[in-house]
Amino acid sequence: MSVLAVGLSHRTAELRTLERVTVPQDEVPKALHELQNAQDVSEVMLVSTCNRVEIYAVVESFHGGLSGVSSVLARMAGVDVAGLYDSMYVHYAGAAAEHLFTVACGLDSMVVGETQILGQVRAAYAAAREAGTVGSTLHDLIQSTLRAGKRVHTETELGALGASVVSEALEAAVGGTAALAGRSAVIIGAGSMGALAAAQLREHGVADVTVANRTVDNASRLVSSFTEHGIPSRAVGLGELPDILAGADLVVCCTGAQDTVLTADVLPERTREDGLVICDLGLPRDVDPAVGDVAGVRIVDLETVRHQVDEHSVRAHTEHAAEIVRAEVREYLAGQRSAAVTPTVTALRRQASEVVDAELLRLDRRLPGMDEQTKDEVTRTVRRVVDKLLHAPTVRVKQLASEDTESSTDYAGALRELFGLDPAAPATLSRPSRPLGEHDRVEQDGTADPEGGSAR
Repeated sequence: MSVLAVGLSHRTAELRTLERVTVPQDEVPKALHELQNAQDVSEVMLVSTCNRVEIYAVVESFHGGLSGVSSVLARMAGVDVAGLYDSMYVHYAGAAAEHLFTVACGLDSMVVGETQILGQVRAAYAAAREAGTVGSTLHDLIQSTLRAGKRVHTETELGALGASVVSEALEAAVGGTAALAGRSAVIIGAGSMGALAAAQLREHGVADVTVANRTVDNASRLVSSFTEHGIPSRAVGLGELPDILAGADLVVCCTGAQDTVLTADVLPERTREDGLVICDLGLPRDVDPAVGDVAGVRIVDLETVRHQVDEHSVRAHTEHAAEIVRAEVREYLAGQRSAAVTPTVTALRRQASEVVDAELLRLDRRLPGMDEQTKDEVTRTVRRVVDKLLHAPTVRVKQLASEDTESSTDYAGALRELFGLDPAAPATLSRPSRPLGEHDRVEQDGTADPEGGSAR
C-alpha cells in the first residue's frame, strides 16, 4: 500500500478547469466516499481550495489507483479523463509525501509562505476523518505534514513574506496602512492572496468590503472573516464589477487567472477627487494596462513593490523552509520503512515463541517428574536465550530498513526467506491500514514513475 497524489493547481490548470473540479464543501463527503470506492483505493483525503484540487489516496497499486482516482475526478468535473491529463500532476510513494509537505508549508502557493493552506490541509483531513475515509496510513502522513508546517512557520519568517508583499502594495497605494481606515474596499479573487489582503484590510479598519469572484461560494467564505469582526461585507460575482467599483476607494486584484479580469470598459466614471487606487497582485497581471490611462485611476502592481521586498531575505527563508521539509520527509519515510518491517519481525517472534512452546511441551513429556520450580526456571532460561538471539537481528533489520534509501533491498522478504515464514500471511507482507480510534491524536495548531516519482 502506497500514497498516491493526483491534483490540479494554479501552476498547471486554467482557472476555468480548476473551477470545474473544485468540490463544494457540502459535497465533500459524497466525493470522498466515491473516491474510496474507486479501484484499488483504501483511504482518501481531498484538498479543495480556490487554487488547487488534490486527492491523496492510499492505493494497492499505482496504475489501478491512478485509473480509479482519475475516473472519479473526471466525473466530478464532467469531462473525459483525457481532458484532464494535460492539467494533472501525479506523485507516488515518497514523492507524494514530499509534495504534500511542500504544499502544506506554503512553498507551492501563489504567494510563497502563505499560512492559509496549512489550515486547509488540516480541515481536509478532519473532513476525511469524519467521513470515515482515513486509516492509519493517511493519519501518520498528515501528522508528519502538520508538524513540518508548524516547524516552517515557527523556525522561519516565511509566513511573513507573503503578508509583506500585500502590506507593501497597500502602503504604496494609500500612503501607509493607517490610511486604510474608513475606506471602502473591493477584493477581486478569493484565493490565498485574497485572504492575505483580507487580513490586512481587517487589521487596519476598512469601512466595508466587497469580495468578487467567479465562484460566489468561495467569495462568501472570505466574506465571513469580515462579518465575524463586525465589518460590513458581501460576496458577488464578477459580473457585478461595474456596480461595486462605483463606490470603491481601493481595489485589490488577485485572481490567479490567465487573462486580465479588470478592463477599462468596466470602470465607472470617477467623480471623487481622490480617485480609485487599484492594487494588481495577480501573476500574471489581473488588470489591463489600459486601465491606468483612465482619469482618476492609479495602478500599483507587483513591479511597483518588488524593489521594496528584500529578495535575498526571501531566498534565505525559502531555502531554510525547503531544508526543513526535506528533513521532515526523510524522517517520515524512514519511519515508514521501519514500520513496514515490523509485521515480519512480529511474525518471526511469534514463530520463535511457538517453537519454544512446542519444545517445552516435549521436554515436559520426557521428564514428567520435573518439579514446578525447575520447570519454571528452564522455561525462563529458554525464552531468555531465544529473545537474546533475536534481539540484535530484529533491531538491526529495522535500522537498516529505515536508513536504506539507495538500494531496493527487501529486508522483510529476506527475513521471511531465512526463517521460513509464511509468505502468504498478510501480516508478514505489509503494514496494514486500520480504522482510526480515539487514541489516534490529531496534531493541532501526464504519467508517473511507479517507483515513487512524480510527473505532470
